[in-house]
Amino acid sequence: MQNTAGNAGIKDIAKALKVSIGTVDRALHGRPGVSEKTKARVLQMAKRLGYKPNLAAQALKLNRRVSIGVVLPKHISHFFDPLRAGIRDAAAATVGTMVNLEFHEFPRLGAGDGEAIEQALQRNYDGIIFLPGDTRKFDLMVRKITRSGTAVMCVGTEVPSTDRIGSVATHAYISGSIAAELLALKLPHKANVAIFSGELFNLDHAEKLRGFAATLAVQAPHLTLLPALESHERPEEAYRQALTVMQGSDRPEGLYVSTANSMPVLRALDELGLLGKVQVITTDLFHELVPFLEFGKVLATMYQRPYTQGKVAFEGLLAYLRREAVPQRVVRLAPHVIFRSNLSIFSNQIIETDEELDIALLEA
Repeated sequence: MQNTAGNAGIKDIAKALKVSIGTVDRALHGRPGVSEKTKARVLQMAKRLGYKPNLAAQALKLNRRVSIGVVLPKHISHFFDPLRAGIRDAAAATVGTMVNLEFHEFPRLGAGDGEAIEQALQRNYDGIIFLPGDTRKFDLMVRKITRSGTAVMCVGTEVPSTDRIGSVATHAYISGSIAAELLALKLPHKANVAIFSGELFNLDHAEKLRGFAATLAVQAPHLTLLPALESHERPEEAYRQALTVMQGSDRPEGLYVSTANSMPVLRALDELGLLGKVQVITTDLFHELVPFLEFGKVLATMYQRPYTQGKVAFEGLLAYLRREAVPQRVVRLAPHVIFRSNLSIFSNQIIETDEELDIALLEA
């Protein structure tokens, strides 16, 4: 006889529907591996039987150990180091759960990332945080990981249409749009502009280009966008591309470097005597970039808030693993736009967290 006294458990629901306990558990807690039709049947039966979560069991689960693997590139350090710091600090702040946190590195996006993910997968983590480079390559990989029972949280960019539990990144389209509007204001006459990207198969980079191009078309039809330059996050390639485009007959008067790989481009401009003569918008903030902003050689930089990205990604993944909440599928942080005029708010705190930068902005 089915339990109808208001204290039905997962076993009762499974028995009533003739499905496995695991299927019921996944449906009740919003985890992947169960169809929407089955989920609806489980929830309907749970309501009918008066199912209530076992709070004592949940309390015990809060004290269990969870293992989380973090797979990120080594290059570019001034973006990925604070991202890792955000993850570490969020892990250190956890209460009620023992977290085993392990970091895996690979040289750069597109070089060794697949192998690093495969190695992490063999560790049977409860969850994995990683930044997918080529979304085409990792589409099947994410599905493979989630089918193995490991929850996946993307950071820095996204692999849409997969079973990843969520993604955290700065709003890429808006970043590109802001960069285009700034160049439109500084270049009111006919001119060429160019964008330096990393890898356009990366959704974040593609969205920046899309936002940049769309805003130029609407707000600055007098500006001509040259073909995008993909450096694949290789400094030497970005340097050569910058020399070539700036020595060409269609030399741009405005540049948007949409990745943190901006120093090679600035070095090429310096060697050609064009620093300060070309309007440049970069990405992120680090010590080497500060003088270029201070002396007006760079118009602005789009700060992607890597520390906060890492912190929010970890917190969302842990809440999911602890069954406290289903994380927001897509989190898009607003970029910070840094000029020479507001650089002082940020420059003394580059080595600190950008959560503290948020506080500084509120107090300024």
